[in-house]
Amino acid sequence: MQVRSLRASTLALLLLLLTACGTPPHKEMDQAQGAIDAARAAGAERYATEQFNAATSSLKAATQAIEQRDYRLALNHALESREHAQDAARVSAETQGKLRAEAERSMLELNALLAQANGRLTTAERTRVPRRVITDSRRAIATAKEEMQKAGAAVQAGDVAAAQVVLSSAKQRLSDVAARLDTALR
Repeated sequence: MQVRSLRASTLALLLLLLTACGTPPHKEMDQAQGAIDAARAAGAERYATEQFNAATSSLKAATQAIEQRDYRLALNHALESREHAQDAARVSAETQGKLRAEAERSMLELNALLAQANGRLTTAERTRVPRRVITDSRRAIATAKEEMQKAGAAVQAGDVAAAQVVLSSAKQRLSDVAARLDTALR
């Protein structure tokens, strides 16, 4: 009796394996597509391009394998796609975290530069610095403040890369003002 039971179990397992390889891996394909969608929502297209592209390429390869009725290969590509997409989401989150920290450091540096520029402007207003230098400096400082606000809004919106560009511009503007005022105060 036990031999028949063992044979029946073995035959059922073999039939299950053959059936599993005989049908398209819809569940795995759906999981891969879901992981790609999640990675896209996490910004992976922008912050983890290599991993994201690998995920989409693997999913395309899985689709092509299904069209060729090679379901085992399709399953492998679908699983690979899901793994790449999960990596892309993770790398994207890490990269955005690093960029956010850099943006926050830049904001602190800019606040210090702004304080220095305002201090030099106050000193310049009390001395015989040409009116044009003072007026240009005020405008530049006001523009830098606006840029800092835009950068802060961009960081809050999750567009850290755009914030970095604006912060860089504001930093250069404030450095130029400080240098111009230093020259005028000599």
